[in-house]
Amino acid sequence: MHTVVVTAFDGVVGFDLTTPVEVFSRSRLPGGAPAYRVLVCAPEPEVAAGPFRLRADLGLEALSEADTVVVPGLEDLSVPPPEELLDALRAAAAEGTRIASICTGAFVLAATGLLDGLRATTHWRGAGLLSELHPSVTVDPGVLYVDNGQFLTSAGAAAGLDLCLHMVRSDHGSAVAADTARLSVMPLEREGGQAQFIAHEPPPVPDGAAWEPLLEWLEENSGRDLTLADIAAHAGVSTRTLSRRFREQTGTTPLRWLHRARVRRAQYLLESTRHPVDLIADQAGFGSPTAFRERFRAVVGTSPQAYRRAFQGNGTVGA
Repeated sequence: MHTVVVTAFDGVVGFDLTTPVEVFSRSRLPGGAPAYRVLVCAPEPEVAAGPFRLRADLGLEALSEADTVVVPGLEDLSVPPPEELLDALRAAAAEGTRIASICTGAFVLAATGLLDGLRATTHWRGAGLLSELHPSVTVDPGVLYVDNGQFLTSAGAAAGLDLCLHMVRSDHGSAVAADTARLSVMPLEREGGQAQFIAHEPPPVPDGAAWEPLLEWLEENSGRDLTLADIAAHAGVSTRTLSRRFREQTGTTPLRWLHRARVRRAQYLLESTRHPVDLIADQAGFGSPTAFRERFRAVVGTSPQAYRRAFQGNGTVGA
């Protein structure tokens, strides 16, 4: 039987800890036998796991029994993980054990050096910090999980479910994984990636910046079919001067900033109205429905219709 060992340590996220326990414990083979033996280990007999404390019967020596090790996320990214845990993970990796992280558990894996030279993901809010602390890791904040073979990483807590189901499918096939997904009340695959959950804020602008009035005007007029010449005319400068000074202030070009503003407007309309997608394309200032769909998918990582299904509640006000 495949053995999954979930690591617990002080400061671990409780939900991230229970997710793999629940998913792998529920998984059953076609004859009804358990697909996995699930164990929980910790450096100490008792650890803090968010709102509760956990007693673990097994120490880190249990990693030597594992076919798969799952590392949950950290509550506080400023607190370094226990060195003995890092050593135990390195030793397990040297034996060929599969190691997966959930959410900010990627910071633990990265601290071992096991992700150096590999692509990885984590919660989108921590992606920048992970890149900064571990420049040898290629961080992709736009996906739900990354499978490098021996080492796997997932985005937020819900993406940990996606990753666990992916591992069940890899181990035992789609039928077993689909049954496990139904027991977890989850689809076996979700459309789109983590990008659809990212709050796409405009680039920051220093307080009192000379271009602040222009940015406000762009935001208010993002639904219009504006060109670079239109923006330059409103600012009272040449297109060349506009492009240079705008980049100095915002770090991006006027049209890219405008595209982001249009996508944000489209997201709001998809969430808050029942307007047809083609109408929203016009309301958000895209030249055509096709251009809207292409731009929206490029930024958000999914289609407008899929985004609406994911984020529009039953109480949405329609027009």
